Amino acid sequence: MNNRISITSEFPGISTVAMKQHIKKCVAAALRVEGVTAPCEINVLLTNDQGIREINKAYRKIDSATDVLSFPMFELEPGKLPESWDEYRDPDTRLVPLGDMAISLERAKAQAKEFGHSAEREVGYLTVHSILHLLGYDHVDEGPMKKQMRAHEEAILAEIELPGEEK
Repeated sequence: MNNRISITSEFPGISTVAMKQHIKKCVAAALRVEGVTAPCEINVLLTNDQGIREINKAYRKIDSATDVLSFPMFELEPGKLPESWDEYRDPDTRLVPLGDMAISLERAKAQAKEFGHSAEREVGYLTVHSILHLLGYDHVDEGPMKKQMRAHEEAILAEIELPGEEK
């Protein structure tokens, strides 16, 4: 599938070609495992804690850094994809603009150390987590929605051979 995954970095040197390829691989795997058949467009911003804090404050009115932010273009129902993506497609590109995400690589590296796994695994987890948000999943409480989302995350991570503990 010809997804358009645009990855930009706010700061020189904050990302590498290998990291960008890893993120694209994780996005593609998440879309494939979730059964998304339409080519999608997703924008990814790689930033640091200060950058993501500013985004969090501007869009969510929360003045603190976080690991990942997701901005879905549509309100989708978790686990239930549209029968047809035609109404969601951009008429010019014919792609489905799923939404945007921002990842703090600074936070991802710190969390990787805290959880005892690689930064690659943490960035992969955050990418998959964000894609699931773009597809309508949420985890507002400790209930069934969170369990459903975690199960999907781990299935996708296993598919790309980045298994790890539940968060």
